[in-house]
Amino acid sequence: MSIDPSSWTPVAELGYEQARDELVEVVGALEQGGLDLDTSVKLWERGEALANRCEEHLAGARERIEAVLNDEDE
Repeated sequence: MSIDPSSWTPVAELGYEQARDELVEVVGALEQGGLDLDTSVKLWERGEALANRCEEHLAGARERIEAVLNDEDE
């Protein structure tokens, strides 16, 4: 992952695994420190967006599983 926001793939285009892997990188960069405030804030915002994207994917998967289970019950 680059720290340059212009090289980031839009979050909406990321699959679950991509978003999760990038989130791990963002957290690692923030934990390592040594970044200026502006960069840290941009990474934090990216991390929040990535976490939300992961939640969207998980919610979608949960709905699909529940739909299959409900179909089996009928």
